[in-house]
Amino acid sequence: MVVLRWVAMRVLIVEDSDAICRMIEALVAARGFEVRSAGTGARGLEEAFAWKPHVILLDINLPGSYDGLEVCTKLRGEASTKDTPVIIISAMNDDEVKRQAAACGANAFYEKPFSPLALLKEIEALAKKSEATLKL
Repeated sequence: MVVLRWVAMRVLIVEDSDAICRMIEALVAARGFEVRSAGTGARGLEEAFAWKPHVILLDINLPGSYDGLEVCTKLRGEASTKDTPVIIISAMNDDEVKRQAAACGANAFYEKPFSPLALLKEIEALAKKSEATLKL
């Protein structure tokens, strides 16, 4: 007998703005995704390593010891998160910042303000790819 187990997609939001975090949480929760959030880079790393999300949404300007680019680099350096898709969401939108985001391993870059529907489509596409690589 084969037992199929449905597991909701897990999305981690690492964002220090409560308003943006709540908006993204509502957006992805409405699609049935499990959502967790963290307001600092250090807390985001803890959540990522412990919870193993399918997709991580990451701001660049974060309070505390790690900014978003450092968080992304650390995620790529760990076996458990090296393949987890990371979407950078930032108000910093110059070419150098985008180059740095790509260099640290980000899968996509969204400028604030961003289209919630475009972000949701990106999350869903990356989550489907991520699901195949994570051990659920």
